[in-house]
Amino acid sequence: MTIKTVDIDKRGKILVIDDEPNMRHMLSVLLENKGHDVDAAGDGIEALALMENNNYTYMFCDIRMPNMDGMAFLEKAVIKRPDAIIIMMSAYGTMEAAIEAMKHGAYDYISKPFKPDEILLTLKKAEERERLKDENLRLKEQIREVGKTASFGSMIAQSRSMQAVFGLAQKVADYDTTVLITGESGTGKELVARGIHFSSSRSTSRFIPLNCGGIPDTLLESELFGHKKGAFTGADRNRMGLFEAASGGTIFLDEIGDLPIPLQVKLLRVLQENEIRPVGASDTRKIDARVIAATSRDLETEIGRGGFREDLFYRLNVMHIHLPKLVERMEDIPALCEFFINRYAKKFDRRVVGVSRAAMSRFYSHVWPGNVRELENVIERAVILTEGEVIDVPCLPTGFGVTINKKDDAAPAASGFSIKKAKAGLEKALIIKALEATGGNRTKATRLLEISHPSLLSKMRTYGID
Repeated sequence: MTIKTVDIDKRGKILVIDDEPNMRHMLSVLLENKGHDVDAAGDGIEALALMENNNYTYMFCDIRMPNMDGMAFLEKAVIKRPDAIIIMMSAYGTMEAAIEAMKHGAYDYISKPFKPDEILLTLKKAEERERLKDENLRLKEQIREVGKTASFGSMIAQSRSMQAVFGLAQKVADYDTTVLITGESGTGKELVARGIHFSSSRSTSRFIPLNCGGIPDTLLESELFGHKKGAFTGADRNRMGLFEAASGGTIFLDEIGDLPIPLQVKLLRVLQENEIRPVGASDTRKIDARVIAATSRDLETEIGRGGFREDLFYRLNVMHIHLPKLVERMEDIPALCEFFINRYAKKFDRRVVGVSRAAMSRFYSHVWPGNVRELENVIERAVILTEGEVIDVPCLPTGFGVTINKKDDAAPAASGFSIKKAKAGLEKALIIKALEATGGNRTKATRLLEISHPSLLSKMRTYGID
């Protein structure tokens, strides 16, 4: 990293305080010759007066002076200008005096007589300290700003696509509008829903998730809206539904595309009227629950084939948030790896600190059908299996991140219309893929290919695979 040189005009003014005129003159000339703006005072009282109208970044102050000595000045100066760097000087220097000066806020202590280089070196160290302090403040501000956009709820990301998602989710959090979150399985739809809930004014109330495809159709209506005693066989008491339980909070309907058509009609009424009717009841009840829905299906395609109601789609799709696949935001992989490594290293009490370059290459070449959830599972497994502090290729699943050579992959398509040649090209590509996935272990490759060992050897000879 290149460190920028501090400009002279940005160093700040210097105040020299000494009762000896020759010393004041010598220090003033020395520092001015180096390009500094310097003022001088004969004692502490004069120095405090100069401080009323000037901001001094650095001060060189003698200890023994008439009227107000250096220690008395130091006590007042650190109150008046706490960020100033004050360097004490004395011809009667002792370790005790130096320690006392430091206790009262001095940056450094120089014993007289001194060489000019000692003054310049001390000043250089002080300037470096100021530069580092300013740089640290800038870095903290940058981290604070990045933190605003690089995280939402318990999610982290650096990619522009996910930062746009976080920004949109943050904007809609405080509005009770319905939100539809779409994206492949494992992209974090429930995490976004939780982030919206816990960033909203409803955060002190319940967040209730429900997977619409995980409950039998016959029980789903009762689960959502509740039921009255005797409404059906086994209903031996009144039961509150999830919509009513989520009153004041948020209900998250995951995989809304799996909701049966009859229940879609009833959900539409809930969204329009903010009221429910428990199974077996004759009256309706008002509810106050925000609805966030999610799906991995293409609902517009489902509408076209009659699997989803168009009016419900438009009622749910008031605010649409789409989560990109992990392969569309590969720049997030290092940060996600670090996050999951820290989580599971702590959970399993393992000292794992990172991912090797070779393993990271596999992470980038993998197609991630399971998205972030798959990445988390891979990291959890690797943290358990690794013998060292760094996750390496042997800790990853068999065949993970291995890709077929593009030339071999295209072989079947390059063989004209011959089915025989296309079949041969496909066999060759699959054998190469299996051998790459197993590190050349033919026994393991036969298991992946579901063929015998002699058959594999025969085909390797036929296709010229070494």
